[in-house]
Amino acid sequence: MCVRTADSRIVARVTDANLADRTHLPADDLAELIRAYGIDEVLDRQHLADGLMNVNWRLDTRAGRFALKRVTDVPLDRLRRNLVVLPVLASYGVPVCAPLPTVHGDVIAEVRGGVYCLFPWSAGEHVRGTGLSLTQTSKLGTHLAGLHTALCRAVDEAGMPAVPASVTAEVTEADRAVQKADRLAGAVSARGAGDAFDRAAGTALEERKILLDKHAHLRPEGDTPAGPQGWTHGDFQYRNLLWADGGLVAVLDWDRLGVRPYAEEVVRTAQVQFGVEGVFDLERVAAFVAGYRSVIPLEPADLVDAARRLWWKRMTDFWQLEFHYDRGNHSCDELFLADEALLHWWTERLDAVERAFTGSA
Repeated sequence: MCVRTADSRIVARVTDANLADRTHLPADDLAELIRAYGIDEVLDRQHLADGLMNVNWRLDTRAGRFALKRVTDVPLDRLRRNLVVLPVLASYGVPVCAPLPTVHGDVIAEVRGGVYCLFPWSAGEHVRGTGLSLTQTSKLGTHLAGLHTALCRAVDEAGMPAVPASVTAEVTEADRAVQKADRLAGAVSARGAGDAFDRAAGTALEERKILLDKHAHLRPEGDTPAGPQGWTHGDFQYRNLLWADGGLVAVLDWDRLGVRPYAEEVVRTAQVQFGVEGVFDLERVAAFVAGYRSVIPLEPADLVDAARRLWWKRMTDFWQLEFHYDRGNHSCDELFLADEALLHWWTERLDAVERAFTGSA
């Protein structure tokens, strides 16, 4: 499981020692959840493997089909705040699944140290990259802009904090990134001959240091991103989107709801959605951004700034390797290998990628 935060109030944090058991739903816990939500007998349950951070199941009951989520990496106060937003967004026509209340009217159920949410089941499929037509890709951009607009409206009604006048984002120094790479390379060396992942990681770390040395002068300046900011989803990408009959039917997983530059979410979504098999689909990147800008007209300079900042963040970040070697958590290994391939492709075509984000490719 991927857990990126160390807040002392993180709910139901699963330790590395019991990662193998994270998909297990004890019968006693399930019985208590049935009582808490009043959903009657569970006829069948199935673990859903698409998620990375939390744990999800499909429950088939006499009362219908539901999605059960065990939350593992969100502070309780933030979780409640985020869940309260969903009914408001649904009332605006945003395709979200509002949480179902317990019999006591709560949006979460706490069972023996675990924190759970229950949602109506939404049928659909996750579609990545070129699986979307260009028309769907453009529509995805308008959906994201519509979501940002709806969140802006929802601030008062949902009791969300006001958006600050500005936000900041750390820009890691190249030397600090090299120090991280050296430390992790030491952890790889300590494995001796290691396995295939160790060998790939060791090679990647040496290559990353070469990239950092060659491109350190391109590090973004300042810690204040360009462009407007507001409430954003935080992880708007194919793992959290459901499509059916050619349309977007559900936006899932609101754990990372927060205030960010709009361009940051646009660029990150494009990277995760259209950075497939180590290559950006630049045609779809351009179509997605054009769809977004048809609703919220971000300036080209805002998008270039966001793209450069995300590229540098990927250049200086090693979180998947930190999970692997510091925590013994291998669940995100494939993400590292895929991101590493894309980083090299992106670095070689930095200008072309940034032109795609501005529609000038």
